[in-house]
Amino acid sequence: MGRTLVLGLGGTVDYELKWDSSVFDRLAHAHGVRRHELTTTAPITDERSLLVAVLAFVASGTGAERFVASSEVIEDFVSHFEHAITLGGTGVRAGLVLDALGIPSVQHLVSIDDNVRRLLPDTISYICSATEDTLDPHLIVQYPVGAHVRLTDGDVLSPAPNRLIFANDPPNRRMLLATDLPTTLADAGVFLVSGFNTMQDHDLLELRLAEVQGAMRSLPDDALVYYEDAGFYTRDFADTVRRRLLPQIHVYGMNEDELQEYLGRAVNLLDTDDVIRALRAVHAIIPARALVVHTRYWAIAIGPDAARHGAALDSAVRVAATRYRVGDGLTAADVDDTDAMPRHGGGEALVAAVEAGLPGSVGVAAFSLDVATPTTVGLGDTFVGGFLAGAVRSKENV
Repeated sequence: MGRTLVLGLGGTVDYELKWDSSVFDRLAHAHGVRRHELTTTAPITDERSLLVAVLAFVASGTGAERFVASSEVIEDFVSHFEHAITLGGTGVRAGLVLDALGIPSVQHLVSIDDNVRRLLPDTISYICSATEDTLDPHLIVQYPVGAHVRLTDGDVLSPAPNRLIFANDPPNRRMLLATDLPTTLADAGVFLVSGFNTMQDHDLLELRLAEVQGAMRSLPDDALVYYEDAGFYTRDFADTVRRRLLPQIHVYGMNEDELQEYLGRAVNLLDTDDVIRALRAVHAIIPARALVVHTRYWAIAIGPDAARHGAALDSAVRVAATRYRVGDGLTAADVDDTDAMPRHGGGEALVAAVEAGLPGSVGVAAFSLDVATPTTVGLGDTFVGGFLAGAVRSKENV
């Protein structure tokens, strides 16, 4: 395996909002938001429509990623709240996790500014296609279970914790590739592909996919290509990406929200028959060599190559659980501590039943953690970082 982990394709600057029900109460009353208006599908064009979308997702307990008419909408909305400025994007967050575990990486970025330069650790190097500094922040809303917002005609109460992403990010929409990507990939042991979900021009998407395929010809034969799915702003674009890249992808990952979006139905994540039906159905849509679905209760890989990724899957679950309980400052020692904590009983039973019922599948139960202020932002990205760490270490131990 080559030396470097190349993680792409685009990073972001995130505004992580601190959940404050009293501020949401005030905004809901100021804008006169009523229960019957709550919708997750209407265009987000101003502060009020962004507020309506957030409350609709909170009411359903689901996570999502949505397009906003302008970055000014995000700036206006976040001005009402305490918030932290952090770095996001699947590649960057996975790289931050790898950095915490002592594994360096190379980022492929499509935008840069002083926030990125300040917050990126020294062990993470980067190549970048941007010719000037720009800032188009992503709004991250992390809400707890039981989040309570009072409307004029009723209340909103979240049945589960989750996270929401809102953005209008022209550099990530264009996804211009750095000219030195092919030479960077020539010594890569891992190439993480993500970020096409924000693109909105189909012809441009086809061009970028062709360019990525061209760059991937430089990869060593033993390099691992991991693709992480996401909430596509234009759903059909997910099919285009899959049609072009699936032959080159070794591991194809997605979360429970994306699983259910592909199937067009809810899945009972602790019902063995329902999960087996769902996994078979989504693997028929996405016949990846190893298709990984990660959820709050379990992570399961199916496909002809699934069994070879058991150690990486276990690493992914341990690292994601660690960030859930300790936040961004996780260390390798924290991950070791997590390993001694109890697993989710329902998840363990389901994994055992799925492994028995789906030949070749491999699964790992999530941990059962009681945390007062869990971190739900970037858990999928953390899962990816943990998976890649496990893949690197298992390769080194061969």
